[in-house]
Amino acid sequence: MSIETNLAFSIEFLIDVKGRLLAPKTMRKSEMKSKSKTPKILLVEDSPSLVAVYDGYLQKSDYRVVAVDTGAKALVELDQNVPDLVLLDLRLPDMSGMDLLKLIHERGMGCAVVIITAHGSIDLAIESMRFGASDFLTKPFDAARLRVTVNNALEKRRLTDMVTSYQNTFERDHFHRFIGASLPMQAVFRMVESAGPSNATIFISGESGTGKELCAEAVHQESPRNNGPFVAMNCAAIPRDLMESEVFGHVKGAFTGAAGNRDGAASRANGGTLFLDEVCEMNLELQSKLLRFIQTGRFQRVGAEKEEQVDIRIVCATNRDPMEEVKEGRFREDLYYRLNVIPIHLPPLRDRAEDITLIAGKLLQRISKEEKKEFVKFSTAAEDFFLNYSWPGNVRELENIIRNIVVLNTGDQVSYDMLPHSLFPTSGKSETEISVPREAVMEGEKEDFDSVQVPGSVGEIRALWIEERDVIERAILLCDGNIPKAAALLDISASTIYRKRLAWDEMSSAKG
Repeated sequence: MSIETNLAFSIEFLIDVKGRLLAPKTMRKSEMKSKSKTPKILLVEDSPSLVAVYDGYLQKSDYRVVAVDTGAKALVELDQNVPDLVLLDLRLPDMSGMDLLKLIHERGMGCAVVIITAHGSIDLAIESMRFGASDFLTKPFDAARLRVTVNNALEKRRLTDMVTSYQNTFERDHFHRFIGASLPMQAVFRMVESAGPSNATIFISGESGTGKELCAEAVHQESPRNNGPFVAMNCAAIPRDLMESEVFGHVKGAFTGAAGNRDGAASRANGGTLFLDEVCEMNLELQSKLLRFIQTGRFQRVGAEKEEQVDIRIVCATNRDPMEEVKEGRFREDLYYRLNVIPIHLPPLRDRAEDITLIAGKLLQRISKEEKKEFVKFSTAAEDFFLNYSWPGNVRELENIIRNIVVLNTGDQVSYDMLPHSLFPTSGKSETEISVPREAVMEGEKEDFDSVQVPGSVGEIRALWIEERDVIERAILLCDGNIPKAAALLDISASTIYRKRLAWDEMSSAKG
């Protein structure tokens, strides 16, 4: 299978949030339509007899050929409807075919161009390729040569368009207010784009701090309701006895303190999107009313006698396992299935490590500007720590840490010693053991031990990087200075050891 075929095969599949391949049937209708249409070929040739010959050559193929005999007519045709391929004779009665090629290239029309001439030369071929020509045909040529050239040019254009679509869809480092270039986040972006235009209810799950409200906002922005209101409500932050009033509103005198009529979130979101964060915090009675509201679009304010009708889209989220909540009887099963029409799971930050430095850099830039500081980058040691930290609080924790650093320090670079003490372990071990899997021992080396016992610090707590440095340096010593062997025994790469040594030197200098 060729590289081009492999590329086409890979791109025509989508990837879900868990990294699994989805079948091509999930492609958008517009993509399917563009693949199935009959390619249009614009033939620019001033000889009627050759036009008839070339048209005859292409009759057996599924192409729609439009022929013109001047450059001016070609320009009109190009302006009205850009073809998939232009077969361009370089000698035209009113202009040079090369000038027409340059014009197509400058305007970025995106159509493939095959040059036809009776006066072929290497210099001419090179010049035409420089201005985007796909191939070069020298007269005379037979039907087979023309068909192969046309097929190849159209296939190349199809793959180019596909790669461009892939880059626009997947290779991006932000989406609305989201930041992320990792594969899991690209899948989330694609799901939001696909689900946004519908009116289906969306259930967002993910750990605290992963950006569930940002996801809900992105869904709203991708929907036809984006000019309407986006109302977000955190069910975990509202007392349970006030929850119904906050969702549906109340009338004057409905309860003690209800001094007047009040619109709830459902009324305020009319014509837009209602986002219910931490929806599993709702009590069962209110869950029943929410289920009826989702089914009918009708609700009743607390203390009111009449129902009201609204047109809203529901997006909800939770940081719990919703199925576990259903099993434990804390969440209605029928409501769960009504809400969980389109599930979107947001991956934790530790599962998309390649996004950590990207997000940290964007946050540092923004927070430094807000706090009127001059930070512009992270030191190698600080960056390395960020990449190896587990981030239990996800992006929210990362943002808080960076704000802490920016507010309490000055300079243009975030160094290792600026990291808050809360990030470091508060307890240590008196002994560190490196388990050495027997299969990790390099071929030809001794295998007469299963593990190396490395004595640690007793009676004191030292920085994690110091403990790590001692472990790695002792392993290197036991391997007689053979870093690749030590790396294999430690189950890490040799490049990791070299990188960490540079970081240790930097941290030692900072501490000194």
